[in-house]
Amino acid sequence: MLSKGRESVSCPTLFRYALTRRTAVVLAIPYDLAALEAADEDLPEQAPWEVTDDGCTDLARVARLLAGARRPLILAGWGAHLAGARAELRELADRLGTLTAGTALALNLLNGEGYLGVAGGFGTDTAAGLMGEADVVLVAGASLSPFTMRFGQLLVPDSTVIQIDTAVEPAHPRVDVFVHADAKAAASQLVSLVDGEVAAGTWRVEAARSLAGEPGHASGSLETVDGRPDPRTLAAALDPVLPERRTVVQDGGHFIGWAPMYWNIPRPQDLVTVGTAYQTIGLGLASAVGAARAVEDGRTLVLSSGDGGFLMGLSDLESLIGAARSTIVVIYNDAAYGAEIHQYGSPGLTEKPMLIPEVDFAAVGRALGAESAVIRSLVDLSALQGWIDAGARGTFVADCRITSTVRVPWLTEWMKASQAAKAAVAG
Repeated sequence: MLSKGRESVSCPTLFRYALTRRTAVVLAIPYDLAALEAADEDLPEQAPWEVTDDGCTDLARVARLLAGARRPLILAGWGAHLAGARAELRELADRLGTLTAGTALALNLLNGEGYLGVAGGFGTDTAAGLMGEADVVLVAGASLSPFTMRFGQLLVPDSTVIQIDTAVEPAHPRVDVFVHADAKAAASQLVSLVDGEVAAGTWRVEAARSLAGEPGHASGSLETVDGRPDPRTLAAALDPVLPERRTVVQDGGHFIGWAPMYWNIPRPQDLVTVGTAYQTIGLGLASAVGAARAVEDGRTLVLSSGDGGFLMGLSDLESLIGAARSTIVVIYNDAAYGAEIHQYGSPGLTEKPMLIPEVDFAAVGRALGAESAVIRSLVDLSALQGWIDAGARGTFVADCRITSTVRVPWLTEWMKASQAAKAAVAG
């Protein structure tokens, strides 16, 4: 029995709470337990999530809504990945002719015909436009965070939103139909429930035409005001250089869009976004140390960080170098706290407190035992390419001296939403 607030609850109860709420649970352990000998003990088995009788009734209604939709969309989140629901959701999507998308944490989970990519600020405008045309949206294992919802702009008001989740209640006010169930079990049931004709006949074909002319993400510029590399151009150039088998850990900061937008992230578990999860910066290096130990053999860990957050966790660089089998550290070094520059500096506040003296992270990395290079142009990526060609063993620190004049799209969306909210309150 352990304490939760003023209550004493059992370990299985806490585990179940953590799983259903998708949140951290703090266990207060009495000090005297530290001196006791730990015995081997099997954890209690988690009862498999099932679709209840009520859930089956709800799923029959969901099946009718999906079959009758002319522009259906399936949006998968991290919960769908944890449930192992990919095959079932893909089969359902193909049977219905839906378009599919994923949250940033479920990137490429539903990759295949009709896949639009990431929903939210990391996606393309064309893909977001198609998602906005959906009349019925099935949300599987996603919390519909402000990032995913493009700060309220992703879906049209008259679309029907269905959420399937192991949470005990809907995650967002936009949810019209909520089914408390496991995503894999529910999707399997829906496949069997969808029979006969479906309304979505040409939805995928029309979307394919729109996507054929998709310009993709902005390619960036080879010339900037301050002469430093455009982060979009740099990120795009890094993608073919980085090893294909990669796991990406991201710190928090202005730069967080560049990896999901411009790099191939093979699987949902290959993108760890600690900065976004905690809405803070400075956790990337410490998280990368753990990931370096956990990453599968033969995969390269790529840490994506800004200079501000990297400085906050700098003491963990030595630990990362010691733990890494194959790690590439990409530092977007704009000599500033980039988010603050765009969020507060652009409206006219003084930028002086937001600036950081330019740090030579490449030299710091070399002093601690890593190989490194300062990246002032795309040509300088040859040093990283040479290290990879030589076997990519150990740690390479790429100190990328980027311009601070380019604003990432997700921040622009957030700023517009904030301004609109303030104007609505004032009005």
